[in-house]
Amino acid sequence: MKRTDFNRSHARAALWRRLLLLGLVLIPATIASQFMREVLPYGGRTGLELAIIIVFGVLFGWISIGLWTSAIGFVSLLLGRDRYSLVRAAGPPRAIDAQARTAVLVPVFAEDMDRVGAGLRATFESLAATGQLDRFDFFLLSDTQDPDRWVDEEVAWATLCRDLGAHGRLFYRRRHVNLKRKSGNVADFVRRWGAHYRYMVVFDADSVMNGQALVRLVNMMEDSPRVGLIQTLPQPMGQHTLFARMLQFTGHAYGPIFAAGLHFWQLGDGPFWGHNAIIRVEAFRRHCGLPRLPGRPPLGGDILSHDFVESALLRSGGWTVWLAHDLPGSYEELPPTLLAAMQRDRRWCQGNLQHLRLLFAEGLFPAHRALFINGIMSYVSALLWLVFLLLSSGQAVWQALTPPDYFPSGPALFPQWPVWQPQWALLLIVATSVILFAPKLLAVTLIVVQRRAGQFGGALRLLASALTETVLSALLAPVQAVFHAKFVLFTLLGQQVGWGAQSRGDASTGWREALRYHGFATVFAGLWGLGVFWLNPDFFWWLLPVVAALLLAIPVSVLSSRSRVGRAARRGGLFLTPPETAPDPVLVSFERHLATAGQAPAPTLRGIQAAIEDPAVNALHAALQGLSRGQRVSERIRAERQALADKVLAAGPAALSGAERRRLLRQPAVLLELHRRWWAQGCRPTG
Repeated sequence: MKRTDFNRSHARAALWRRLLLLGLVLIPATIASQFMREVLPYGGRTGLELAIIIVFGVLFGWISIGLWTSAIGFVSLLLGRDRYSLVRAAGPPRAIDAQARTAVLVPVFAEDMDRVGAGLRATFESLAATGQLDRFDFFLLSDTQDPDRWVDEEVAWATLCRDLGAHGRLFYRRRHVNLKRKSGNVADFVRRWGAHYRYMVVFDADSVMNGQALVRLVNMMEDSPRVGLIQTLPQPMGQHTLFARMLQFTGHAYGPIFAAGLHFWQLGDGPFWGHNAIIRVEAFRRHCGLPRLPGRPPLGGDILSHDFVESALLRSGGWTVWLAHDLPGSYEELPPTLLAAMQRDRRWCQGNLQHLRLLFAEGLFPAHRALFINGIMSYVSALLWLVFLLLSSGQAVWQALTPPDYFPSGPALFPQWPVWQPQWALLLIVATSVILFAPKLLAVTLIVVQRRAGQFGGALRLLASALTETVLSALLAPVQAVFHAKFVLFTLLGQQVGWGAQSRGDASTGWREALRYHGFATVFAGLWGLGVFWLNPDFFWWLLPVVAALLLAIPVSVLSSRSRVGRAARRGGLFLTPPETAPDPVLVSFERHLATAGQAPAPTLRGIQAAIEDPAVNALHAALQGLSRGQRVSERIRAERQALADKVLAAGPAALSGAERRRLLRQPAVLLELHRRWWAQGCRPTG
């Protein structure tokens, strides 16, 4: 076995690289702020202008991080020389040692089991094709509370075990109490079964990974004994709406250079994104017990964005964390609509803002504190952007309504003449545009130079897709920024987010729903634009792109959510991606299994009704719950159970509340007796 330990050698390189990044961000941001000072009529000598300069400087520095990250990623991928690549060092897949047992964890919460099952089947079969399936076990870890979905999960698991011959290799476990949500779900597995495994690969419910990627992840962990976690770069796939197809294109076209750039700056202090990653179980068990934050939610309580915290804890425990950006074969699905993406971002925003409480926690590495700041700024920057636009509008209105102030600093011998410098304003616009659009240009250039344009439908279609994406992004960015700004404000004002199932299908956004979520921003943009146009027509034209995007938010949100529009774009050659033009066999298998599940006739009985009526489902549920015939119970509990059964027999399962259904399903002996009585009275309620 090869040993590749970058633990010592990467630290000095990482320090110099991060100092370089700091200089590349701070120096241009300082210069740009000076230019902004020259643009403003009073040179920053008024409170309003000073606020504009400060906010602009922060935002300029923030967006320039993306430029330099993509630029260094471009150079890294163009040269193809990465001395710190775990993937390159490990080489092609090799046989895994018999002691290196790995668990593949699939946490689920009220998911579409046809979709989850298709992904599991494809991954399982791809792994079997490598000949190393016996080194892996799969765990379906449920936090589902809906009783009907609970039973459906059990049936889906049993079907998977039967079809794949996976008895003893694919396991199902459901928690009754959702302590600490997904992080608690994984932690519960580690406590109960982690001692049997050296590694665990954590999936999301929509994850798919080919067998070679799984084997190579284990190879890399075996080669590098001080590595605690390796995060892959999941490639987006499988969605058909225009919004999702645009995101899939950006993920495949622009994602690689950003990921390579992140790897260049972070090296062994990398991120964890919560899924499609391999973790050393013992390291996780020792260091990744998450505390409850003091205080009440949303900034206190359970940590929502647990992944960044877990990677920071691993690093502070002496383990390195790496981003394997160059490992192929890792996939995920993206939200199908703008509103679905914002639903996910609402949860992420609250979780990232909780990291404010951890910024100065003892023992964390500076690189991970920087990751916390990066996550926080990914949402706070939207609020700063909105503040900057409002301050700029206020400056324009104030300039139009008030006469010039020649003595803004108080009495003086000489007046201070307000001077506009339009040439500096133009230069700032050009510089900002370069920062925003250069990463896209670099990504397209790299694809063409590496002769990969055919994977995107050819050079012309690649260019057309990039231009269309730029236009759509310009329309969507202000809308997303308004949402993010609201999320930050709501969180800071104490409004917490619930925990619901994620939207993963192709369900489109209706006009009424779009009006509900975008109506306020649309009206606000209209009033904002009209007010500025009336008071300062010259400034209105600078503001027009933002106002127009917000005014068009409703139709753009609706139309971009339609699968019909997305499929039309595909027929026209727009937003083609490698999984479509040269699909990985594991994705072909996934699509086939998903199509088969969609064409299968719907079962006549589902959920708790099946658990009561169907003998096989009833027996399966009883077996999974652990039927104990000799258990002694009090008369009160016996009476409560009898009342539940009588209620079902009288009026059917629909008469039970959600809590009563869960209580019934947790009592297999009562359910078995109910099954017998149901059949004895002719399989129908008596009421």
